[in-house]
Amino acid sequence: MRNEYNLIDEPWIPVADHGRVGLADIFSRTDIRALGGNPIQKLAVMKLLLAIAQAACTPEDEEEWRKMGPEGLASCCLSYLERWRHRFFLFGEVPFLQMPKVESLVAARTDARLKKAKTRGKKKQEIQKGAPKPFGAGFYPDLPSDNNSMLSHTMLGKELDSGEQALFILTLMNFAFAGKRVEGGMKSLAGTVLSDKHSAPAGPSLGGFVGQLHGLVVTGDLRKDVWLNVLTREQIEKANRWPEGVGCPAWEAMPAHEQDARAKAIRESYQGCLVGVSRFVYLKDGGIYYLDGIQYPKVSEGWFEPTLMLDQSDKLPKAKYVNLEKRPWRELPAFLSFLESGSTAGFENMAFRVGVQRMKQRKERLCVWTGGIRVSSTSGDQSAKQDDDFLESTVWIDGDDLGTVWLNHLDLEMKGMDKLASTVYGSLRNYFADLHATPEYAGAQAALGSNLFWQFCERDFQTLVDNCERGERESQAREALRHRFVQHAHKVFDLYAPRETARQLEAWANRCPNPPAGYLETAERQQPTTQGA
Repeated sequence: MRNEYNLIDEPWIPVADHGRVGLADIFSRTDIRALGGNPIQKLAVMKLLLAIAQAACTPEDEEEWRKMGPEGLASCCLSYLERWRHRFFLFGEVPFLQMPKVESLVAARTDARLKKAKTRGKKKQEIQKGAPKPFGAGFYPDLPSDNNSMLSHTMLGKELDSGEQALFILTLMNFAFAGKRVEGGMKSLAGTVLSDKHSAPAGPSLGGFVGQLHGLVVTGDLRKDVWLNVLTREQIEKANRWPEGVGCPAWEAMPAHEQDARAKAIRESYQGCLVGVSRFVYLKDGGIYYLDGIQYPKVSEGWFEPTLMLDQSDKLPKAKYVNLEKRPWRELPAFLSFLESGSTAGFENMAFRVGVQRMKQRKERLCVWTGGIRVSSTSGDQSAKQDDDFLESTVWIDGDDLGTVWLNHLDLEMKGMDKLASTVYGSLRNYFADLHATPEYAGAQAALGSNLFWQFCERDFQTLVDNCERGERESQAREALRHRFVQHAHKVFDLYAPRETARQLEAWANRCPNPPAGYLETAERQQPTTQGA
């Protein structure tokens, strides 16, 4: 086959303000500030860029990392891409992250079934089943099921161009939805018998439940972001999570099947968690052959990615899942708890720890980015439906502010907002109870009101973050924000608690929310107790 569409040169990566660019543009241009696309597409592309960087030039330690700098790393990546140019063709003899052998497996199954087919209609049906599958909408790392309900135009299938197909495959490798859309009724490449209803597990970065939350540090300069998030060999060895160490990226040497030594090496290397191979796929005639791939362990079984939020407090580690009702910015103090020496609370996120410490030392402004997708899971089958959605959150922080004082002030303010949100919830619930509404209705309205309160507060959260350092000006700013948050509470209560009748007016007057005791005291009087501040 002729080699076509090289990902190094062709525009396929969505970036902010520029449309789509190729891999060479990412490492050669200085005007690309951030990736585009949905959150899991951003994660998948960032993982690919980091995999290229780790393959091109993994620094030995922090000293070598600092000396290399963004420019040095970008130069190494460009050299690497040129050296491995032949492995970045989307179509050809060795297509990028694809397994051409999958086509022959499907063809053999089709031939066997055609021999058994008795009618022309049955033969036509088997031929259709043996054809490449359609992509669907393309922005989910999943193929449409045969009985999909089309609720909006965004769910309609469409033809993907070559760049969209490349992005789809890349996202699929780590974030594939679990379910039965994979090919079945055949033997796998390793010889395992797959039933007609074979169900594949979720990609390791998505997880097998409702979708895992990821986070990392970015700067507003994409080349610098790659450099900032590259791990040193010293950090990889110290983490003791990957028996194969840095490893070899999948595109340099794909496995022959899902159980061979190469598959094991990919699964147990750092490169394998950056760009996995959770599906064996092959692009053909505008569609895709789609087979189950390498089997990955769960987080509870030892799977680890630097971008995952992991709770290590229990016997078995647990990943933090995407929660659309509680946006990640509300848990920022827990995410950054490692800034407080000796703290064991919160979540472990290696990418946060490495990125924040590096930017703190450089005294530069950084952005804490979190993102993921919420999915529904039924009997091991995942899909995005009803109120499922992508989640993305960004918070900018000055590197020279980061420390115990800043973190304790932020934690104090967030606890106050939590109490205020609880007050809103209780006031609305009691208001509807006074009007003899059912407990279910009263609770639902209270939950909606509390959620709206947090939406109002999110508009001012960046200002709060910027004023959590010690100082008179900062204290005055936090005090003003508290008054503003109380105004949000009253506004939400007024929106959800009408006062048009005498009974409503009486209930409104009795249940109007008052701020928690001491909340409106001056910030100076509420300085948190700190040790070693």
